[in-house]
Amino acid sequence: MTEAADLVLRNGRVRTLAGDAAEAVAARDGRIVSVGRTSELDFLVGVETTVVDLDGRVVLPGFVDAHTHMDLLGKQQVEADLSGATSPDECLDRLADRRAETDGWVLGFGYDESRWDGGYLTRDHLDDVSTDRPVVAYREDLHLASVNSVVLDRLGEEFPDEYVETESGTATGVLREDALSVLREAIDPGPERIREYLLTAQEYAHRHGVTSVHDIVRDPAVARTYRELDRTGELTVRVRLNYLAENLDAVREAGLVTNHGTEHLRTGAIKAFADGSFGSRTARLSEPYADGEGRGEWTTPPEELAALVERVDDADMQAMIHAIGDEAVDAVVDAYAEADRRRHRIEHAELLSEESIRTAAEEGVVVSAQPNFLKWARDDGLYDKRLGEQRRRRSNPFGRLREADVPLAFGSDCMPMDPLFGIAQATTAPEKRQRLDTTEAVRAYTLGGAYAGFAEDRLGSIEPEKYADFVVLDGSPWEYTDPAEIAVEMTVVGGTIVSE
Repeated sequence: MTEAADLVLRNGRVRTLAGDAAEAVAARDGRIVSVGRTSELDFLVGVETTVVDLDGRVVLPGFVDAHTHMDLLGKQQVEADLSGATSPDECLDRLADRRAETDGWVLGFGYDESRWDGGYLTRDHLDDVSTDRPVVAYREDLHLASVNSVVLDRLGEEFPDEYVETESGTATGVLREDALSVLREAIDPGPERIREYLLTAQEYAHRHGVTSVHDIVRDPAVARTYRELDRTGELTVRVRLNYLAENLDAVREAGLVTNHGTEHLRTGAIKAFADGSFGSRTARLSEPYADGEGRGEWTTPPEELAALVERVDDADMQAMIHAIGDEAVDAVVDAYAEADRRRHRIEHAELLSEESIRTAAEEGVVVSAQPNFLKWARDDGLYDKRLGEQRRRRSNPFGRLREADVPLAFGSDCMPMDPLFGIAQATTAPEKRQRLDTTEAVRAYTLGGAYAGFAEDRLGSIEPEKYADFVVLDGSPWEYTDPAEIAVEMTVVGGTIVSE
């Protein structure tokens, strides 16, 4: 007698991404056991089977966010969320609300000055929030933060001078790149708050249909908290832990290698930075910025990148290197071309030369990109200001990458974590070379992320023996002009409903 399933989703529109569409899917012991017509799967329904009648709703493989920061996502929900603010005053109001709710540091995350067509927040702005408590507002890209006078007085001597913006010799409160490391060391959330951040982020991810994340961990305490959540069975999102290059020796000493771990928590890649961001004018370009001096900065010079990739190879690890400007992308692709392993990753790759696209295709380099960044690629957007029209139109060339058969994985970088928003941006991009059709965009957020994480045998499509990870939508991305209007109605991980 056939064993009953634990979960059966029936009478839906199942887009498997592996072949023909189906109406129903059944799961047992966390894995998919059958996909087909509703009538064909009804025999798997037993007394204890959870049966969900989808009434025509759409089922997709669970979304894989291939580049995110879960502790940051949690901070955005727990601390002041500055994303979407359309003026400095709106940011200050949100920070003031948070000040009234907590003691100590007043933290805000996610502001984007391009929304108000003005400059960064400064100490003068943030002093209006408090003159006796430290106040920090992080820009959306996390390559820049604004602080008040209390922070400058308390930590000013520790900030590297070259990353502190000044005006007439006085610090404006705007900090970049390495100065933010000083902030991170000073702001110690403690284990209980980290746990709160991660559980809050997990709930948020599931509400948006995300079942797997590739998380980049700066703080070892975050990795420890993940392991505790996995041990206690509280980790329901599948997490791929990626460690910073400065921790490579510790990772090797601990005996960790890429793909080592459990069903919910695995070791990923070693993360490094080649450059910064367009928003802070620190991404490394081959030609100067359109609205400022210079061509950006090297976070890790090309010769050091090559040496790092060799060390990562020797450690039997995958590399993932942040590179945004075209000169930085060229350097990373060149370093990977000399590597022994394949499937190394380049993160963001917002501006690529044709030569780098060809080399990435030849060497099997995964481009781990953020389609939501296309919100800045519209007319008169941030990229127009920073890069000028010609380079803006060449940015984020997802269509060109697919044409060249470069492996493409989509993530959010928390800007925002919302795969349907990212799919909408990719399918409505202003330039043909940026645009994907709906199937390609959905694949980049499912199978693409699975491939980037060496998990294509377990995730990314709805097929027997793969994990029973699904998202149920109230509409089809193939039928909506704007997929961002579609609602996530249910998220399933390992055959268990984790959000509805």
